[in-house]
Amino acid sequence: MSTVTAPAVAPKVGFVSLGCPKALVDSERILTQLRMEGYEVVPTYQDADVVVVNTCGFIDSAKAESLEVIGEAIAENGRVIVTGCMGVEENAIRNVHPSVLSVTGPQQYEQVVNAVHEVVPPRQDHNPLIDLVPPQGIKLTPRHYAYLKISEGCNHSCSFCIIPSMRGKLVSRPVGDVLDEAQRLVKAGVKELLVISQDTSAYGVDVKYRTGFWNGQPVKTRMTELCQALSTLGVWVRLHYVYPYPHVDELIPLMAAGKILPYLDIPFQHASPKVLKLMKRPAFEDRTLARIKQWRELCPELVIRSTFIVGFPGETEEDFQYLLDWLTEAQLDRVGCFQYSPVEGAPANALADIVPDEVKQDRWDRFMAHQQAISAARLQSRVGREIEVLIDEVDEQGAIGRCFYDAPEIDGNVYVEADRPLHPGDKVMCRVTEADEYDLWATAI
Repeated sequence: MSTVTAPAVAPKVGFVSLGCPKALVDSERILTQLRMEGYEVVPTYQDADVVVVNTCGFIDSAKAESLEVIGEAIAENGRVIVTGCMGVEENAIRNVHPSVLSVTGPQQYEQVVNAVHEVVPPRQDHNPLIDLVPPQGIKLTPRHYAYLKISEGCNHSCSFCIIPSMRGKLVSRPVGDVLDEAQRLVKAGVKELLVISQDTSAYGVDVKYRTGFWNGQPVKTRMTELCQALSTLGVWVRLHYVYPYPHVDELIPLMAAGKILPYLDIPFQHASPKVLKLMKRPAFEDRTLARIKQWRELCPELVIRSTFIVGFPGETEEDFQYLLDWLTEAQLDRVGCFQYSPVEGAPANALADIVPDEVKQDRWDRFMAHQQAISAARLQSRVGREIEVLIDEVDEQGAIGRCFYDAPEIDGNVYVEADRPLHPGDKVMCRVTEADEYDLWATAI
């Protein structure tokens, strides 16, 4: 009778996570499962028994980056498993990299884990009841902040986007599960929760805002009630990908009362009614400027970040000028801008009146210059004020952190001068001494 000999060391997995925070949460979930099964996660290709690449497939440049990283992993390691949004285009991946071991789409956690099992079986002597993973799971962000994904998929059919075809229709997570996860993260030392999904405002629509339970109390599966519950955890709560449906108005009093951060990430994408119609954007109407004004009256500290697309098919110079005028009125704090890029499978590819590349570039340059002036003026108004800063990193130059205006990796930084040692995760009151278009400089009080 033969016996199975357990490997002397834990099998090792390398992991590359590309794309948006939603993909990062998927990566964390896969890694948590693998760690529970006794796999060790290693930081180099050379040390790994197999490499998993979680791809992004949203626009052509993201696909190109995904293919490049897969190629690098094959060259450095040879054994590569592919998952994520570009995984829905298996032929496109295999045409370039025929040697990949398996290809799966987004959210297919079990298939990814099974593919790892086939290449590198788990240790037979691993006991998950003894070799415990931390209760908050494996995180790929620093210890002091974490992304909290509240739903998958999207019910919209924006003409430039293929996310619903990749990630499916809206599926909201049970509110009790979301709040349990948030509580575990806070107990593990997280100081900031970044709430994400494809459409945060639509949370609970698919389950008709069903009532769930958390800590023995009823909580509706709805954005307002979720935010009220999260506000009891005593940490920063930041909202991303918020469409301005009417019920967003209910969040502003929570922000004004200091319960959640006065920060809204709203992907406006454009302002011209004609272009928005071509884009098939939901929930946008001419009253948006009036609502922004009303929000700021209720909560003067409110910071709004957004993203826009210039050069969309059919966008005229008149439409673009409308957008610049709208930006002047809206006075948004943080803004990103992309030149329109066709995505394979998106309905917008069939639209007429394609904008030439040189016109796109010109409009992007003008947009960025226009918005930079607005952002710089808004940040300049913060000079002399006191702000709370969450420290992200400390180097030989000093401490670098963020205040409530800034989401990690996409917004600006606060460079802090202090006469005492500061550490990542510290919250410190500072006085702002200087500002430019994106960042602040401050002195710890």
